[in-house]
Amino acid sequence: MADVLFIKANSRPDDQAVSLQMYNTFKKEYLKEHPNDRIEELDLFEENLPYYDADKIHGMFKTAKGIELSPDEEKAADLVKGYLEQFLKADKVVLAFPLWNFSVPAVLHTYFDYLCQGGTTFRYTEQGPVGLLNDKKVMLLNARGGVYSEGAAASMEMAVNYVETIMQFFGIEERSSVIIEGHNQFPDKAEEIIQEGLEKTEKQAASF
Repeated sequence: MADVLFIKANSRPDDQAVSLQMYNTFKKEYLKEHPNDRIEELDLFEENLPYYDADKIHGMFKTAKGIELSPDEEKAADLVKGYLEQFLKADKVVLAFPLWNFSVPAVLHTYFDYLCQGGTTFRYTEQGPVGLLNDKKVMLLNARGGVYSEGAAASMEMAVNYVETIMQFFGIEERSSVIIEGHNQFPDKAEEIIQEGLEKTEKQAASF
């Protein structure tokens, strides 16, 4: 029995957001195949995380060093630690997000700011940073209206590449992904593209 954290970063209605259709498809199939796993969901737009500001930076630094915190720093650090501990607890993480303006929604970037904590998710060594979370599995579910897997637009894709980099930085080696792309670029084929992608999503969920 595993602890599984499902994270979504899209504020649009489910029927308008392909990444959320992927999220719902994956979750439904996963629950069917793994009925005894403990599931927790995190909607980052509903959470509306405040930016990683000075109080959070100082609060987490002082916490790590055993230095006394101000009341504002303590409150900020407690908020960060709540999301950090939730992520650390999970054996498996499912992340659903769109490509927005070549990158990820700001709420997802802020969430990663909370998670990037030296000594917890990674540590520095003389040879460079080393990830500390190599016991996790991660599934990335991404949708992008254009084609970014090849051609001139490939160098502009900074969503999946960014999330993959963060997960690798954390030392997570078991990473998988499903990407649906091109449904806006080729509207006459949109239904076919999305359906094919959702079928792949379902298959990945069964074996995740």
